[in-house]
Amino acid sequence: MFNRKFCGEKFLHALVLSCLLIGAAPTLTLAAEADPVPAVIEKTTPSVVAIIGKPSSEEKTIDNNRFNLAHGTGVIVRSDGYIVTNAHVVKDMRNIIVVTSEGKSYSGKTTHFDEESDLALVKIEATGLPAATFASASDIQVGQSVIAIGTPLSFALRNSVTVGIISGMDRSVQSQYQLIQTDAAINPGNSGGALVNMKGQVVGINTLKYVSVGVDGLGFAIPVNTVQYVLDQFFKYGKVKRPYLGLELEESWESVVGLPSGDGLKVSYVQPDSPAAKAEIKKGDILLSVGNAAVSNLVDYNETLKNYLPGQSAALKLQTASGIVQRDVTFEEDPAGASQAGPDQDGAYIDSDQGKTRIGDSHYGWSMNYPSGLVKAKQSDSGDSISFGDSKGEFAIIISVSEKQSEDLSPYGLLQKLTGYATDTVLEKQYVDTAPHPYAKLIGKTDSDGYYQVRAFLNKDRIYYVTLYVDKEENYQNPAKQNSYNDLLDTFQLSFDAEDNLLKDVSVYQNKNTVTTEYGLSLDVPGEWTPSSLSADLSYTSQDGNRSITLRVTSASSGDTLKEWASRQELKFKNSYVEQYREVSGLKETTAAGVPAYVNRFSSTMGDKWTTRHVVYFLKDKYKYRLEISFPKDTNADEAETLVADTLKSLSFNKESLNKMLGFIQDDDDLVDASKSYTYNNATYKYSLRVPEIWFSGGYDQDGAPDSQVKTFSFFGGSFTVEADDRTSLEDALKKTSQSYKKNAEEDADYRYTETDEELLGGAAKKYSLTYKSKNVPYTQTEYVFSRGGITYTVRYKINEAVKTEEAVKRINDCLESMRFLPPKSGITP
Repeated sequence: MFNRKFCGEKFLHALVLSCLLIGAAPTLTLAAEADPVPAVIEKTTPSVVAIIGKPSSEEKTIDNNRFNLAHGTGVIVRSDGYIVTNAHVVKDMRNIIVVTSEGKSYSGKTTHFDEESDLALVKIEATGLPAATFASASDIQVGQSVIAIGTPLSFALRNSVTVGIISGMDRSVQSQYQLIQTDAAINPGNSGGALVNMKGQVVGINTLKYVSVGVDGLGFAIPVNTVQYVLDQFFKYGKVKRPYLGLELEESWESVVGLPSGDGLKVSYVQPDSPAAKAEIKKGDILLSVGNAAVSNLVDYNETLKNYLPGQSAALKLQTASGIVQRDVTFEEDPAGASQAGPDQDGAYIDSDQGKTRIGDSHYGWSMNYPSGLVKAKQSDSGDSISFGDSKGEFAIIISVSEKQSEDLSPYGLLQKLTGYATDTVLEKQYVDTAPHPYAKLIGKTDSDGYYQVRAFLNKDRIYYVTLYVDKEENYQNPAKQNSYNDLLDTFQLSFDAEDNLLKDVSVYQNKNTVTTEYGLSLDVPGEWTPSSLSADLSYTSQDGNRSITLRVTSASSGDTLKEWASRQELKFKNSYVEQYREVSGLKETTAAGVPAYVNRFSSTMGDKWTTRHVVYFLKDKYKYRLEISFPKDTNADEAETLVADTLKSLSFNKESLNKMLGFIQDDDDLVDASKSYTYNNATYKYSLRVPEIWFSGGYDQDGAPDSQVKTFSFFGGSFTVEADDRTSLEDALKKTSQSYKKNAEEDADYRYTETDEELLGGAAKKYSLTYKSKNVPYTQTEYVFSRGGITYTVRYKINEAVKTEEAVKRINDCLESMRFLPPKSGITP
């Protein structure tokens, strides 16, 4: 290690000695080397601010209290009040307060927001602010000393400073753009702060978004060139206008693991009607360069696109099946990467409870005083239990509600309800008959010398338990504090005044649940609906089973369009039903989750109840989203439209919820061919069939063997069954079958069938034809009984009249006529 003191002493000794040798007296004044860090901090700190606010999602969560805060850091970029910070800092923040280095507070509002770069702008109403100076990107070097300024861990630690070096450049860590690596400590809360050089110039904006927990000495900052690129677009266009080609690109293995690569980027998907599609770029092509810039990984590609705007053109070099070609493209604006507006602001002051002197639950109907030091700690999902703690840790209060209790409990009965709360020493137990709500009271001590008091109130079929716990003897033995505890308990009321502006509502009861999927899409479903296990898709069903919301996600085929897909879905529905059993509204253009979509409404019946399905189709990146909202056709129109509107309004995309392992999901509808069939052989019972591929077999049959005696193939609205019996004669089988039909007809006048002799598959057969209604659902059933090779066969097919289309009937007939009988195995002669 370099030792300034040692080197300085040696230099002084040598200098004095040389002066003596030449007869001259030394005239040397040594000044202590100045440390530049304090001067840099003094210069740059005024441009760095602390940002604090309320998490926007906290309104209905267990953390809903005035002490639940989020914080970060920002850098002043314009003297008129514009501050750059990380997008993830302010994404879910409201009631923003900005505090300058000199301790002055301002209300802030997010004005510009861009998740792709993780940058945002916050505006405060101020002028004459000290704007930061940015370094030139070309002057930033590895090994350069840097200082990180921010607000780590706690807002009380704002304007903290750490010192380090630039450890690396052009880093890519789950980022769309390149990052600067530094060993200057960057902790939670430092996000959005400045990384500055020894000239006091900003070289990057610190971000913790790309740092794993538990990793030391590894921080990242968004480099100045990206910051200036985003800020320039923010101020010019109000958002970042990114160029769009319509390509999904795949990195080589070398690029994924960090090895140098010149393989380019493989095209894995081409968006229909996109600039890439118009330039005839195909799936499987390799993108080698954009303009004069080679691209070997996605970060290279994104960095290169920063040089272009929508509407500008570029020459792309690609490796195709026919060789290296050049394609000229004109960029469009990327709809997926469009900057978002900042979250709505909810009040000007960070303490959303300011002025609230009472707290309560509007759903369960209780309230009590709300001292400023009372902190909500935990709350059950339904809100029937909530706990509070004193900010100094002196006491805790728990309020729990038990529903569906006896409404006529006597004082004795209410006291008995407290039996389970009694532990160790009971100090007091009595019924307190005070108006308007008497209560049962239990006071005691625990074996750890803790003090508790439980009060039980009865109101209709609910019992409200209010429990106070104090764990330190010096607190509960203090008369003044004991009185303050009792005074707070005495304020508990079995009422909630919704008109009282001083009353804070902590109710978490809601009539909807937000479902966040691993496909990046979130939506709201009614609160009482439950997930359905009957579908492979994401599905929620009402308690009566008559309503449902189903989401199906599959991969889009390269070149396929949204309209073509939605049109195929309409045709599939029409082909599935006979005309009088179906209705179709027709495709209409709309939007869903901020992207173009098509909507169609299908109604169908099997002959009894009509069901309507409101189906929305949309594409996002390379995935197809099919959202179906199903309800009875006779549902009240307002109720049905409200369900549809609320569901569609709730749709949103969130890249952070997208499963990183999400790959290609085949849409079976893209592969299915209703004309295709396969051969089924039953070696045990000596027959074969050509079975439509769209029929479902299930693999094994009733006894678990592949060649079972009874084989059934199911299809939409019907089934096809073959029963084989090598122990029952044809005569006995016919007798049994005829008796069954005859008996049913005698018991039910609507049970009408015919019995005829037919020629079938090269031999005689008895045919039974039935038309009937089961639970008001009409169907036809045809049954053939015949014998071949000593085996008696019964072939039975049944189909609902609603789906008895020409195509469906043809498939049944083709399967029947394909039946062949295998010869018995011949003996083997030695």
